[in-house]
Amino acid sequence: MTSDTATTATGTTDTTDTTDRPRSVIDKIWDQHVVAELDDDTSLLHIDRILLHDRSGGLALRAVRDEGRQLFDRDLVFGTMDHVVDTRPGRDDRTPVPGGAMFIDAFRAEARHQGVTLFDIADPRQGISHVVFPEQGIALPGTTMICADSHTPTLGGIGALAWGVGVTECEHALATQTLAIRRPATMLARFEGTPGDRVVAKDLILALIASIGAGGATGHAIEFAGSAISALGVEARMTLCNMAVEAGARTGVVAPDEKLLDYLKGRPYAPVGPAWDQAARAWLDLRSDHAAPYDRTTTLQVDGLGPQVTWGTSPQHATGIDSFVPHPDELADPAAARRALDYMDLRPGTALSSVAIDAAYLGSCTNARLSDLRIAADVLRGHRVAEGVTAICVPGSTAVRRAAEAEGLDRVFVDAGFQWRESGCGLCFYAGGDRFPAGARVISSTNRNFENRQGPGVRTHLASPATVAASALAGRLADPRER
Repeated sequence: MTSDTATTATGTTDTTDTTDRPRSVIDKIWDQHVVAELDDDTSLLHIDRILLHDRSGGLALRAVRDEGRQLFDRDLVFGTMDHVVDTRPGRDDRTPVPGGAMFIDAFRAEARHQGVTLFDIADPRQGISHVVFPEQGIALPGTTMICADSHTPTLGGIGALAWGVGVTECEHALATQTLAIRRPATMLARFEGTPGDRVVAKDLILALIASIGAGGATGHAIEFAGSAISALGVEARMTLCNMAVEAGARTGVVAPDEKLLDYLKGRPYAPVGPAWDQAARAWLDLRSDHAAPYDRTTTLQVDGLGPQVTWGTSPQHATGIDSFVPHPDELADPAAARRALDYMDLRPGTALSSVAIDAAYLGSCTNARLSDLRIAADVLRGHRVAEGVTAICVPGSTAVRRAAEAEGLDRVFVDAGFQWRESGCGLCFYAGGDRFPAGARVISSTNRNFENRQGPGVRTHLASPATVAASALAGRLADPRER
């Protein structure tokens, strides 16, 4: 262990350092949580929060109990119903996912039996895990957090070190509040400049992944920095960190600042009174040192960057909305590009703005927060979805849904022709229930455009909430700057 540190109940850390070497924010959080150094560059880390959802939470809790163990600290375990819940209005415990009711019942029973805080279907705090845990102040700067979901790095947007794990790793952490994990390499991704009109965080991260590739950050933890990142709101930073895994990264982090303090203050699980003052000081000190070393650095100049959209079956298959479908021979892996174009039924040289769509989907842990809904509503207001286009909006949490309704955003979506749904993961991924028709072409604010991701044979184009909204109105992939 390289520093004398301890994690407090409020999520703050004692940052007394016994070395003079400059360190990144990633290394600082890591070092503060080392319980023991193991072999092969692996550390045994203290885990501050264990986050569960309905698809695996019941399994993990039951496994601990079946092994005759107890939860190390049930107060550090939180769960929500999100993956298999019905998002259609008027929902109850029924779910469109085959076998989904079993997951819901098992999770509910185990959480009750073991005293774990659970945001159940009817709970006003319910929602997608990576939306509700920051929203409730459970995810805090400087903490380590795990969840059996690959997009757990979303929480790096609030200055945490968070990553997805398997159910077995989750069981170990539930019983010991620790996890053995290899220290990742570090990568600094700088975004410099001022993006153009209607260019948001989703466009920034798609541009980065297109630049470095879907495996470009494999084995790394990414720190997002630069003038364009400092200008982003906290929810937008979560979008960046959410999709760090789509570049192969272990996690992503944005260092805390005053914007983050404004976002966190007063949230239900955030510290209060003198504890808040102490935490706020520690969080603002949690930044990368000047000359901190990184294993890799990349810089993206975003002046003049336009809205991005994917054309293939990987997030790296992204380009400007005003561009054309590339020729496979121009790309690093022509064979993979040809397969992607065959699946997407696109031809090289086709103007992306001419590609007709069947559906538009706004939702997921990537882009379904209140700020995302506001961005889309600004494009939709006073207009109607094109004839023949199915348009769906799934707020990221019940709190987001209610806040949007208080602002009248729900009427904007409904008047434009969108379905206004309850919160949940919904059509972000296909689990055997809700789906788009085979062969449908969908523009989506989600994080993955893999083959069959939103249903067998469905063709998904990833884009920002603004581009999703503009495309829904046009009936084709459309530039939101034209609205």
